[in-house]
Amino acid sequence: MQGHSSPRRTNTENPGSRNRHVVGRFSIIFAITIVMAIAISVMLVRTTVVNASAWNAMGASTLRDSNIIVPKRGEILAADGSILATNLYYFNVMIDFRASRFDIVAYDSTIPELSGALARLIPGKRDSLAWEKRLRKAIEKPKSKRTRNFVIVKGVPEETVNKIKQLPFFKLTTNCNRTGLKVDKVMKRSYPFGQMARMSIGRVGQLDTCPDVHGRSGLERALDTLLYGIPGLERKKLFTRGARYAVERPAVDGYDVTTTIDITMQDILEAELGEMLIAARADWGTAMIMEVATGDIKAMSNLERDSTSAKPRYIEALNRAVQAYEPGSVMKVMTMAVALEKGFGKPISRHFDIGHSYAYLGRRPISDTHSPASLPIDRFLEYSSNIGMVKMAMPKYENNTNLFREHLAEMGFFDKLNTGIARERIPYFPRLKNNVGGRLTLSRIVFGYSTMIPPLYTCAFYNAVANDGRFVRPRLVKSLRSPDGRDSAIDVSYVRERIMSSENAAILRRMMRGVVWEQGGTAKSLKSDIVEIAGKTGTCKIAREDKRPRYDAQGNKLKLTPFQGGYLEGRYRVTFCGFFPYENPKYTCIVVINDPKLPYRGPALSSGTVLKNVALKLYARGMLEEDPEFAAEGKAEGGGPTVYSSFNARRNATLHADLRLADAKAIRRPADRVDGCVPDVRGVGLREALAHLEGAGYAVSFQGIGYVASQKPEAGTKAGPGTKVSLVLQHD
Repeated sequence: MQGHSSPRRTNTENPGSRNRHVVGRFSIIFAITIVMAIAISVMLVRTTVVNASAWNAMGASTLRDSNIIVPKRGEILAADGSILATNLYYFNVMIDFRASRFDIVAYDSTIPELSGALARLIPGKRDSLAWEKRLRKAIEKPKSKRTRNFVIVKGVPEETVNKIKQLPFFKLTTNCNRTGLKVDKVMKRSYPFGQMARMSIGRVGQLDTCPDVHGRSGLERALDTLLYGIPGLERKKLFTRGARYAVERPAVDGYDVTTTIDITMQDILEAELGEMLIAARADWGTAMIMEVATGDIKAMSNLERDSTSAKPRYIEALNRAVQAYEPGSVMKVMTMAVALEKGFGKPISRHFDIGHSYAYLGRRPISDTHSPASLPIDRFLEYSSNIGMVKMAMPKYENNTNLFREHLAEMGFFDKLNTGIARERIPYFPRLKNNVGGRLTLSRIVFGYSTMIPPLYTCAFYNAVANDGRFVRPRLVKSLRSPDGRDSAIDVSYVRERIMSSENAAILRRMMRGVVWEQGGTAKSLKSDIVEIAGKTGTCKIAREDKRPRYDAQGNKLKLTPFQGGYLEGRYRVTFCGFFPYENPKYTCIVVINDPKLPYRGPALSSGTVLKNVALKLYARGMLEEDPEFAAEGKAEGGGPTVYSSFNARRNATLHADLRLADAKAIRRPADRVDGCVPDVRGVGLREALAHLEGAGYAVSFQGIGYVASQKPEAGTKAGPGTKVSLVLQHD
């Protein structure tokens, strides 16, 4: 058998076949790429168009990983640096009953003891039995359904928190997982002087348009952009040790605002206005004290009857000092100022026939209740002559009824004062037609009707008269302090450098002095040998206000007068505005009282009395740069030391019992006041001593703090009203 070898097979591939394989692979890759591109495009359209709202919502939800850093609100300070509004931290104390290691056994066993302790620590909230019932009810549910925020107390100082930590159960351990004790810090706006100047300072709260806390009234609102500061931002970020918040933009604290308010003057003004409102059973009252040279508003009070109280009680309410009302006869000072400057009020000795009735243009007569048959111009204010004002002014303006308004505008009377008080209004003067109706309206405007002027503007204009014709701009803000401690003083500014000549200002001041000091003066009861006052009374019937909307459905302002027509029968608004001391005016004051009842319906007996009492007390405190000296007429025998005393017998008895003094006579009621003799106020608290001495007409100065340790002149010394009594106080 013959052997042979098989032929060798060659594994050589056709180049065309190889190319087809490569093209096939690339085709597959390309097809996959196309499919992926289409899929991406479809998903992109679905994400950005079809499901856009869902993704936007999800994006918005991630904002929860960032927090707004609320800046520290600036403080509001009185002129002397006393804090009127500040930020204090308070605490909410709660229990987390779902804490991981909550000691339910220890909690249950200490509930009776804890209940009694809470009742003693938080008096008036609930008794021990009520606490025990509430504390037991909190653990009746399964742990998974118990609350994490069981409130013990809210808004308490840190001192109370520390006491709670020492109560039964909580003092077992500092481990909050075992006790579940939670303490949340909350910053609150605090007003150390309570209701004092409440509407001027204002209050804060959440606005309808914003959940943040902003100013809602007064300076808190007007200066909110400065007080609030600039919010910061912190965002949650991932770090090597986990996620935590990092400050992305720090907050900028608000400015501190120093006001022109004087705490002593504010206290005096509020007390005097409040007492008069109670005596007169009035609806409301507003009053303001302004420094003549600077325009600084030293005090402002707005009191209104509390309709929820059974007893006569007045509380701070709407800031009516910047709201507009018919002014009554205080408008005559503005009319006379224009008359003197424009020349038709001169010569001031020119006489007019007055009488009791004058039918201007043959229409409803204008009446005078005080005036004689004839008067010179310089006595129009003294007698508050409506007829005199009309006969003097109307010949000048009856052919151009809007010229009077233009003359007042030249004086800056309608310029916005920008005092920093929220909701400040400007005076309302109607535009008049040159016809009978326009002339009749103007004839009423010149003596205080058919126009509306905020008390702030009346006070500011009178202040210009007292300031020798220089119309200084009223201000409530004295300076600002930035968060970095830089002070920015706000300079005194002027509405007009001068609204009348120095000569005319002096003439007008003499006319206003006559209102108080001359025979026909409508405020003769305000005479005082201690402080010489000049000013003007004003009485105005209370108009029926037009209650219709001031704007239409499209928000356009409607051309409506504020008056409905007619007046409320037997109801009056009374005003006295003046300055003191007359020879060297230091302060201007206005007092407006709405609907006082008899016998206080006269402006001098109500509003004027408030101003007079304020002036006397400022004098007594040495705030008018006066120094009343004492000349003794006799001296009483010195008495023994007094540990504590009061004119309130119940207060004495309570303290006597608390100190367990038995028959000891260390506490006694001071002797009754003897007319013409200095009262005994040793041992009495300062506020009570001031009320007692100033009520007797004495000027008071004091030094130290606490109770009266000694007084000079001594008790029983013969000394008349106006005598200065010096008190030395001590705390111990």
